[in-house]
This record gives sequence, C-alpha cells and structure tokens, in this order.
Amino acid sequence: MEFVIIFIISTILLAITAWIFGVNMKKLKEMTNIKELDEIAEKYPSNLQMCQDYLKKLNNTKVKVQEDNNSETTVYVALSDKIFIGNMKGSYARIQTIAHECLHTIQNRKILLFNFIFSNIYLLYYAVIAILGIARIIPSPMTFLTILCILSLVYYSVKMYIENDAMIKARFLAKDYMQEKQISTQEEINKLVEQYDKVNDLGIRAVQYKILAGILLKIAVISIIFLTL
Repeated sequence: MEFVIIFIISTILLAITAWIFGVNMKKLKEMTNIKELDEIAEKYPSNLQMCQDYLKKLNNTKVKVQEDNNSETTVYVALSDKIFIGNMKGSYARIQTIAHECLHTIQNRKILLFNFIFSNIYLLYYAVIAILGIARIIPSPMTFLTILCILSLVYYSVKMYIENDAMIKARFLAKDYMQEKQISTQEEINKLVEQYDKVNDLGIRAVQYKILAGILLKIAVISIIFLTL
C-alpha cells in the first residue's frame, strides 16, 4: 500500500511542478531563433575563438577545447577538464551558451568532480535496484527506495547549484565580452542581453523542472516495480 501512495504522490508532484515552473519547451526553442539577433551575433568570432577568449578572460587557459560540428550539444566535462563545442552556427544564443560552459571551468573542482562521480553512482544505483526489483530478488524494498530518495536529494542539490551558478553569471560574462569587443552598438548589445534575460527566466525553470522530473519519475517507476513484489 505504501508504494501506491508514493507513486500517487510522485505523479501528482510531477503535474504540480510542471504547472508551477510553467515549462514550455516549444516556446523556449522559438525564443532561441530570432533572425535579427542571429545577424548581430554572427559578427562575433568563431565559437572556438570565442571560447578561448572567455577562458583567457577567466584566467583559465589550461582547459582543452574541441569543436564537434556533428553534435548540437555544448558541454564541459569536468573529469577531462575539456569543453566540447557543438554546432551553434548562426545562433545568437551561442554567445551566452559558451560563456555558461566556460564558467563551469572555474567552479569549485571538488564539487564538479563530486557531481560527476555521484551522478553516475546515482544512476547506477537506480538501474541496479530496478533490475533486482524486476527479478524479485531485492530484500527490504522500502529501505532501498528510501536510499534512492536520499541520494536524489543530494543529486538535485549539487546539480542545481552548479547549473544555477553558471546560468546566472553567463549573462553578465556575455555582456562584458560584447562590450569589450566593441563589435556591436550598445543598442544591439542591449537587445541581446534583454533577450538573454527572457531566455534565462524560462530556461532556468526548465532545467530545474527537468532535473526534478527525472527524480520523481525514477521514484514513481521504482514504486511500481516494488509494488509487484
């Protein structure tokens, strides 16, 4: 009976948090495709050069940078201390996105490495108890589900600290970069920054919900699996 209650609460919270955060991925995607702003951003250096400029500005030039035009994802991997730049050609969002990943490189390395290791342990634990539950060979299911909830709390706290810190600061770093380059007029810079504020407002909420939804879904799935034991 307790697993039914946990499943119901998890699904209800999924719906409530989706409504509270007001996540609209379609709208977010539309906001990152504005021709006028794309044309302004096109004047700036290549993604690789921009990334190197940011790292120099942040006094962290030891970070490796690699372009991957076959991928649309731009990400910093803490374990290898490397930024992978995806294909963002023609997008005004690239100025802030690259700033975001460069900011990750100067965050507390202990926290970054913990997040990388702990995230993998968390996902592995979820997979293992799911398999054991399906195989009906798991002892004390409620104990294992409680452990998952505790691990989820730590995972969410660390992950959101890292992402929120970079997302909030990226807007300011991007603005400083554009003003230093003096490629655009102040009016053009203001237009870009104003749009970044709008994107960040929705984007930060979307990231928070995505991570939280992933956790609630895991708890709901494990509850259903354990219900059949």
